Amino acid sequence: MNLYSRLREGFPSDKAACAIETHDGLFYSWDDLERATAKMANLLSGLHLPEGSRIAVQVEKSPEALFLYLATLKAGFVFLPLNTAYQGAEVQYFVENAEPAVVVCSPKNHSWVEPIAKRSGCRHVFTLGEDRTGTLLTSCAHLSDYGKVVPRSDDDLAAILYTSGTTGRSKGAMLSHGNLGSNAQVLKDFWAWQSGDVLLHALPIFHVHGLFVACHGALLNGSKMIWLPRLDTKALIHHMPQSTVMMGVPTFYVRLLLDPTFTKETTRNMRLFVSGSAPLLTETFNSFRERTGHTILERYGMSETVMLVSNPYGGPRVGGSVGVPLPGTEVRVRADNRLCGVNEIGAIEVRGPNVFKGYWRMPEKTKEEFTPDGWFKTGDMGRWGGETSAGPVPNHFLCIVGRSKDLIISGGYNVYPKEIESFIDDMLGVEESAVIGVPHADFGEAVVAIVVPKPNVELNSEQMINELKQRIANFKVPKRLILVPELPRNAMGKVQKNVLRETYGAG
Repeated sequence: MNLYSRLREGFPSDKAACAIETHDGLFYSWDDLERATAKMANLLSGLHLPEGSRIAVQVEKSPEALFLYLATLKAGFVFLPLNTAYQGAEVQYFVENAEPAVVVCSPKNHSWVEPIAKRSGCRHVFTLGEDRTGTLLTSCAHLSDYGKVVPRSDDDLAAILYTSGTTGRSKGAMLSHGNLGSNAQVLKDFWAWQSGDVLLHALPIFHVHGLFVACHGALLNGSKMIWLPRLDTKALIHHMPQSTVMMGVPTFYVRLLLDPTFTKETTRNMRLFVSGSAPLLTETFNSFRERTGHTILERYGMSETVMLVSNPYGGPRVGGSVGVPLPGTEVRVRADNRLCGVNEIGAIEVRGPNVFKGYWRMPEKTKEEFTPDGWFKTGDMGRWGGETSAGPVPNHFLCIVGRSKDLIISGGYNVYPKEIESFIDDMLGVEESAVIGVPHADFGEAVVAIVVPKPNVELNSEQMINELKQRIANFKVPKRLILVPELPRNAMGKVQKNVLRETYGAG
């Protein structure tokens, strides 16, 4: 079934009811949502694109951006969201690799996005502003606000999410209508979405958490969303008494706790706080419960699988653990080709209807990432049960203990050291570099670069950071850049990043 049809089954019968309330006082009804989605879908259909065409979108968060996603599904095409922080070199790679038939960008970026798109053979470039401006809206304004949903099977491709690899080459995770639809239904039931729930939405909508977990949940439940463009502590506190559900990265909860006006009274109507996309510190978990009386529900997922594991809604929520496998999802922990016992660390592998179809145009890489018996290798290390700083963990609860691929998660965003190292190593006067993640109370992890200058060269850390800000997304830019005469290596010549983390992690 087309995912749009599945989501639409949850829309309320009262189409005049509010579907989205924005931070600046706009109200979109469910009828507005359906009509705008139909207009955009008719625009895409009218372009007579080949079946399976990709629609690449790099725009600021707005209700219209969500309607464009729904329109892409309704018209039967493949949605390709891109982080708004990506710069020219990054966007160029994604466009060249995915070969989208349509690119939609922010008006302010049109001057440099359009040439990239045209060089890759894309004939249709539209703009969409966060203030309801742009050529996309003017182009579909005269079109019909009614249209049928294009039939799609569960196995048909619905979206491609690019997730970087340790080699520095980004991989496009292909997610089907069935992957996304089944996971949305499981989460609706597992988190006990209820009639009258209101979602407080402050996440970006270019990745799994904000789009496929938060938005899908509200749409499938017919729930109103209070729509904030970004993390704004004062705005969260202002709207929280009118909300019942909030999803965020640990940074959200750290910032809320820093505000003295965030009290138990603020959260009086809240039913559920969900945290994910980065590890939640036990200190934050405990402090939030003490301040509000609410226990944050932590879960675990990734671009290739959407959600896999969650602390239960009705049962105990354990600090330091991501919970139990979701219904229909199988999780195993293995080391040395055998299943691990309780409190034994190994590689986390998963399978289920939510697991992706593979990497776009990378069949060999896809084959590498699955075991011979069909389990996806997440690259994360974990264990069942054991102890955390919060206390004992039940034996059927999963704990994530590390990442086998040196992935850094900073503020909920994935940062892959090899990619950053490649940019630094290309800089004038740099001999080599190593990028690590170190604990950070606000971001979960902070990116730190250790750089070796070439002989007789003096480098300026501040200037290097400023240069990186012009080349890569801000969340990838190191918070600190440390100059050293050499990097520690083992007998095989491999850089010992564990030594670097021990040396610089405390800072």
